[in-house]
Amino acid sequence: MKLSTPRWWYVREGAPAPVIRTLLRPISWIWTVVTARRIARAVPIDPGVPVICVGNLTAGGTGKTPVVRELLKRLQARHVEAHGLSKGYGGSLEGPVQVDLASHSAAEVGDEPLMLAADAPIWISRDRAKGALAAAWAGAQALVMDDGHQNPSIRKALSLVVVDGETRNNEWPLGDGAVFPAGPLREPLAVGLARADAVILMLPSDLETPDPDLLAMFPDKPVLVARLAPLAPPPSGPQVGFAGVGKPWKVERSLQAAGCDLKDFAPFPDHMAYDERTLRGLADRAAVFGAGLVTTEKDWARLPAAWRAKITAWPVAAVFEDDAALEDLLDLALRP
Repeated sequence: MKLSTPRWWYVREGAPAPVIRTLLRPISWIWTVVTARRIARAVPIDPGVPVICVGNLTAGGTGKTPVVRELLKRLQARHVEAHGLSKGYGGSLEGPVQVDLASHSAAEVGDEPLMLAADAPIWISRDRAKGALAAAWAGAQALVMDDGHQNPSIRKALSLVVVDGETRNNEWPLGDGAVFPAGPLREPLAVGLARADAVILMLPSDLETPDPDLLAMFPDKPVLVARLAPLAPPPSGPQVGFAGVGKPWKVERSLQAAGCDLKDFAPFPDHMAYDERTLRGLADRAAVFGAGLVTTEKDWARLPAAWRAKITAWPVAAVFEDDAALEDLLDLALRP
C-alpha cells in the first residue's frame, strides 16, 4: 500500500477538520488497543550488540532516515562497526539480507536501505529480530534501526523519536492528538514518549527556532534540535520537482527556500514506484518550461537506471545544533 499523507491530519486541535476524521475515530481506538497489546505481550531478544532505534511517533515523513545516516557516520568515526537495520518497506525480499548496491534494486530491498547502503552496511529483514541477529553474526558491533519504535521484538539500548518541528502554514506536526487513521499518531503521544530516551526535533534549514508550544509537549525528555540541511545547492536553471515521500509538500518548500527556480512540483504517494508513463509525463511537463527534473535521494533510488542520468538527486543531511548532546546519547547506548 502506498501512503498518501492527508494534509488534514495536521490540523491543530480546535481548528476545522473534515467529517471523515470523526468517522475514523472508532478505527483509531481499535488500532490503539491492538498496538498496545502487541507491545505489552512481546518478549524482546537481545542480539548481543547495542541497538539504537530511530523511530517516529507519527506516520509520514519526519526526517528519520537522514538521522540514521548521521548516526551511522558518527559511530564509524568512533571506529565502531555499525550496521543499519531496516524492514525494507516497498521491497520484495523478506531477508535477512545485507543490501548489495551492485546487485539489489529498490524494488527488492526498498528505497531507504538502498540509499543508506552507500555509506554503511545495511540489512533488511521483515523480522527485525532475525535481521539484528544476522547483522551481529556478520560482525556488527552496533545497530542503528531505521524505524521500529513500535516494534518490540528487539531490546534497544537507545530509543530516539524524530518529530517534525515545522509549525508554519497552520500545520501542527502531531495533529490534534488523534491516532491513525483519524490522525498521524501511531499511538497516543504519552504512550510513545514513555518508551523514548530522547526526542529529535527536525526543523527545516530556514527556521531559526522551534515553536515553544511544541517544545512544551516534551517536558520530561531531552530534546535535540536538528535541521535538514542541503548538501549541495539545487540545480541551476528552471526545474520541475517531484517527490514520493511522506510529506512531499515539504520537499517543495525546501527547494524553494534553497533558491531553486521551481516552475512546477508533482507530489506522489510515499515509496511511489515510478513507471515509464509517469516519468515521461514528468519529462513532458519539464519540457514545457524548458526545465530540468529534480527529486530527493530517496526518490532517485527508485528510478529506473535509464532515467537516473536525466534527473538530479538533491541530497540533504541531518545537522544537529548540539553535537555534544548527541555524542552523550551515543555514549549511553554504547556503555557496557
